[in-house]
Amino acid sequence: MGSVQVNQNETVETQDDYSLDRVPRSKRTMGWISITNITFGIATAIFYFQMGSVMALQFGAINAIISSIYAIIVAGILGTFIAYFSAKSGMNVNLLSRGGGFGYIGASLTSFIYATNFIMYCAFEGLILVSAVHAFFPQIPQWVYIVFFGSIVIPLNWFGIKQLDKIQKWSLPIFGIFLITAIVVSIYTPSVYEGSFWTYMPEGVQVGGTALLLCIGMHHGIMGLTALLASDYARFLKPEDVKLGSIAIGFIPQIFCFGVMGGLGIWFGVRLGESNPGIYIVMLLGVGGALFTMLTQVRINVTNIYSGSLSLSNFFENIFKFTPGRRFWVVVTGVTAMALMLGGIVDHLDTAMTFQGVFLLSWAAILVSDALIVKKLLKIGPRYYEARQKYLYKWNPVGVVSLIVASGLGTIAALGYMGTFLQSTAAFFAAILAAILTILIALITKGNYYISEEPIDVPKEDYIA
Repeated sequence: MGSVQVNQNETVETQDDYSLDRVPRSKRTMGWISITNITFGIATAIFYFQMGSVMALQFGAINAIISSIYAIIVAGILGTFIAYFSAKSGMNVNLLSRGGGFGYIGASLTSFIYATNFIMYCAFEGLILVSAVHAFFPQIPQWVYIVFFGSIVIPLNWFGIKQLDKIQKWSLPIFGIFLITAIVVSIYTPSVYEGSFWTYMPEGVQVGGTALLLCIGMHHGIMGLTALLASDYARFLKPEDVKLGSIAIGFIPQIFCFGVMGGLGIWFGVRLGESNPGIYIVMLLGVGGALFTMLTQVRINVTNIYSGSLSLSNFFENIFKFTPGRRFWVVVTGVTAMALMLGGIVDHLDTAMTFQGVFLLSWAAILVSDALIVKKLLKIGPRYYEARQKYLYKWNPVGVVSLIVASGLGTIAALGYMGTFLQSTAAFFAAILAAILTILIALITKGNYYISEEPIDVPKEDYIA
């Protein structure tokens, strides 16, 4: 993608994705319905089916339902605030982090781990699709499916946000038809469990206690991602839609992720006695199930590739001043995801999700506490976000120290070294710790590391406090 040089070692994207700079107010022209529609590409992933089914069959349906409600509330609140900050400033979370407590180089830490998260999920979602199609045509080697399905999402990302909007808009009705058909067929399929699905409880498991904590722990692995992801799209929101749009973009997808898709996963899992949606969707719809899986996985992976490419653009521009353009990183993200699929990334998914959950929820907590408490309430540091290198320090201890300490202790807790309770609530524990540290360090440093030079061209309308 083309770019032009400005200032020293800085670039501004000339096309409409602005991966290295804020979206100009004149380019924030998308309505909240269009942007919310794009986020439904994430919300309709079959991964949420699988999460709901696994939790219900292992820990009981009611524990899975309670945990899903918790996930909707926490991720919805974080997502709404982050969408608001993004819409007001025209920046995604990678750019918000630069002026939101991390500094120019410090934000590269978040950008890189954020990128690896999307690459990992792209690989995982791709493998679900490969497994479903391979079940019908086993004579073709799996690596052929991996290369084929891994490649088709690359051109679907070529033209950025506008292309994503069209893909999600036209594919959503088809998704809805498949989903309703699967529900209807399931109703007429004899259930392996005789009672109401929400009463299902494995032997030896009770409502609440360890079982509920384990469900919450599973949700923590994805909640930070769904909250942060809103920023990649909310930055294009029309200024007049900021308030309503922030709620819609930040909250509605969480309801669909954990409530609708997760809830259906609980229902399907209990009725059919199977936790793998790649199996039970095909069992319900036959070839149609394979097509349904293909549609949902393409919808989610175009968003994974998009967000991953933005984060890689930020990281390499921050650290190496390497700015080949977002399209280059689209290809890199897609090829890396294929390599992980071929290398069996799914075998290490639990470990990866544990760390990602702790890290992402801590990061979201830092951004929200920095904006609401540090910037708005305590009036420490600037009342706006700045992402340009010439105005920033390389490192800001407010975000960097908070994230390292909180993620480190959270990971130790998640590995079981701080007891059973903190093991299951490690991400939430890390997020609370990160928020407290953000406020304390901002008070100690008196906001001296946010801005190295005061810019004079930040529009007052972009101020968040």
